[in-house]
Order: sequence, then structure tokens, then C-alpha cells
Amino acid sequence: MTKGILFNTEMVKAILEGRKTVTRRVIQPHYKDGEAGFRINRRTADGVIIGIEYYDEEECGTGRYIQPPYQIDDTLYIRETWRYSKFHGNEQGYMYRASCDENWEGLWKPSIHMPKEAARIWLKVTDVRVERLQDITPKQAGEEGVTWETDNSGIYRIMRFKRLWDSTIKNQDLDKYGWAANPYVWVIEFERIEKGDI
Repeated sequence: MTKGILFNTEMVKAILEGRKTVTRRVIQPHYKDGEAGFRINRRTADGVIIGIEYYDEEECGTGRYIQPPYQIDDTLYIRETWRYSKFHGNEQGYMYRASCDENWEGLWKPSIHMPKEAARIWLKVTDVRVERLQDITPKQAGEEGVTWETDNSGIYRIMRFKRLWDSTIKNQDLDKYGWAANPYVWVIEFERIEKGDI
């Protein structure tokens, strides 16, 4: 299946540079312990969590299975900040914020409004699983696109990922989805492909 996926400009640059091969997306809804929550109900033979069920104690413990947003072998096209100009960009006239000089002034359109035909970066999903956010390893933090050249232990990569994650969460949602809340997340691994390989 072919689906769109949103990335901010910083992460688009990381993908273009080959530094980012995984993304984490929060699983919603998420509530504090005692109100409602998740339980794991799908695992692979080697114990990797691939599915999760949301339950609400106020509704007599009823649960509903939450499907991953993407499946292995799905094709994704990146929706990024863009604009159309018949005078700039490629032969189709599309320009991309991640590839323009930071001082370049212009009216950019948000990634959520990017049409499929404007996509220039295509990905193939290679793995999907469930983790708690703070389970991320230094290696995985690096694969999320964050770097810290002088850090041999990987601790600083985790710290940079923590800052990056919290910067993507609205202030009013930090208590539910921020690093400190340690929410369940979908871990989506991918590789870049050419559009012609679809």
C-alpha cells in the first residue's frame, strides 16, 4: 500500500543525508496509569511487540485493537514543506524547504498540504514494532537522525533525541506524549527507494 508520511525539514535533511532510517510515532490515545492504557496483545515468535490494544476501565475494561499506521512493505512518500514555482525548482516546478538556502525567502506550504505528485522522496517500510519511548538505544537514536560526534557512549545521542522528541509535541500534550511520559510508540524502520521501484 502507498501512503504519505509527514516529516519536518530537519528530518527530511537527515533522510536525504542517509542519517535517518527509523521514525517513532506516538500511539494514541494515551492516558496516565489508573485512567486507561494499553496492553500488548500481538507479538512475533521471538517476542517483538507488533500490536497493541487500548482499554478503558470506565467502560468495563473493553478494549479495541490499534492497527499500526504502516505495515512492512508499505511504500511511503514523504510530505515535506514545499512550494510550486514555474521559475524555480525542478522541471515540474516544485521547490523543497529542506533543499533551499536557509535565508531564501518565499511563501512555503506546510507538509500536510503536499500532494502525492509533488513527492520526491520515497521509502519502503522494513519493520514495524511497538516500544516505550524511553526504550530507545543510542544506536537507534543515531538512526533517528541525531548525532553527537564526541559521544562514545551514546548518552548524548539519547539526550538530543529527547530534546528533538519534545520539540515536536505541543506544550499542552507534553504530560501525555512527551519524553517524561514515556508513551508507547510505533517504531517504523524504512529504506529509501526510487519512485520507479514502486
